[in-house]
Amino acid sequence: MMLTIDPVRWGSALALSGGYLAMCFAFWRARAGARKATATGKADWLVVHASQTGSAEYLAEQTAATLTTGGLSARAACMSALDPDTLSKAGRILFIASTYGEGDAPDSAARFAGVTMGAGLDLSQLHYAVLALGDSSYTNYCGFGRALDGWLTAHGATPLFERIDVDRGNAAALAAWQHHIGRLAGTSDAPDWEAPSYGEWRIAARELANPGSAGAPLYRIALVPLDAALPAWEAGDLAQVSAPADPEHPREYSIASLPSEGRLELLVRLQRREDGSLGAASSWLCETASPDEVVRLRIRAHARFRLNGNAARPLIAIGNGSGLAGLRALLKSRIDDGKGDNWLLFGERNAAHDFLCRDELQGWLASGDLARLDLAFSRDQAAPRYVQHLVREQAQTLRSWVDGGAAIYVCGSLQGMAGGVHEALTEVLGAETLDALTAEGRYRRDVY
Repeated sequence: MMLTIDPVRWGSALALSGGYLAMCFAFWRARAGARKATATGKADWLVVHASQTGSAEYLAEQTAATLTTGGLSARAACMSALDPDTLSKAGRILFIASTYGEGDAPDSAARFAGVTMGAGLDLSQLHYAVLALGDSSYTNYCGFGRALDGWLTAHGATPLFERIDVDRGNAAALAAWQHHIGRLAGTSDAPDWEAPSYGEWRIAARELANPGSAGAPLYRIALVPLDAALPAWEAGDLAQVSAPADPEHPREYSIASLPSEGRLELLVRLQRREDGSLGAASSWLCETASPDEVVRLRIRAHARFRLNGNAARPLIAIGNGSGLAGLRALLKSRIDDGKGDNWLLFGERNAAHDFLCRDELQGWLASGDLARLDLAFSRDQAAPRYVQHLVREQAQTLRSWVDGGAAIYVCGSLQGMAGGVHEALTEVLGAETLDALTAEGRYRRDVY
């Protein structure tokens, strides 16, 4: 997946070699501390995260670890697990809230935003703080975090300190949050929250994947480390690239390959801004960078888009355009594991020019590694036909797959596709079923 907004979404990163291991250890420390604190099933401090790509969840684990280091009883929890009864009885909650799209709650917090925040709760017993994660290039910057903060105050809750807004992982804002948490914990012996440094990579191959397309050029790019072993990652994870022209804000892309393939692959669309200028990262990766140039790259675990507990379930993969990158890695992972109950629904412009990974997908279909392949090419007929049309057309089969335990993963553009697919799935499955799938982790989205 290529993130087509410039600058793009941010994230703390799990990355390469020693840095990767150090970050994993810090993450383990956070989880271990949270488990220790919740041995009795209770904790004095709740750290609630509303996460779309994993950044808020990671920061919640680090926050809980800091509190635990100070001897406090703390646990991190997803907002989807925060029911009105728990909220109305809690004494201290730290909220870490991402914003999705133009001010919306992330998928993991959609039910909380739609149901709990609509209830007339008395929260006068609650002391809280909010860390709002966002991107100022969007109109409703930190919209959900700000709405959450306002709602808590309106219902009687008392802020421990003022809300902190974080623009694309701004280090100063995160440091301010960590300072407050350290003071609450009464400790300076806190886990390291710093993201690891970038590794040095080079472009091993670059191929135009859609020659003659009516849309912007899209490249399949393969990268390998310069002088190090290929690091570990899982299907669903992301690569952060720091472009020389704008090194402060890394661009984030879904990884299209697995480590077993010997290289890290991306699908990158050449981004052109409204004024005609090219995106700093996409133009460099797609056109400017030579095979001899160093590409500064690090890997970030994307826990909410990994297979995890869905690895043994049938997979329904839905997406469009460069979103095929994330879906391709998920499909490849299951295929390598000998599982063929995979269904891909994919949309693009024209079959003649935009059938990405055509030979591979058709080969998987012929070999039985793909049980179904349904395609929608919007420009190949008089009336536009998109991937959401496929969802409605295959309603009966889709319901059958879901009844059989399938998980649904959606990857691609936020504008148009993501909303259209969500609406179609709601029509086909029902809102309650889709909410239940979200709560079970069987409906996951990585949209941009």
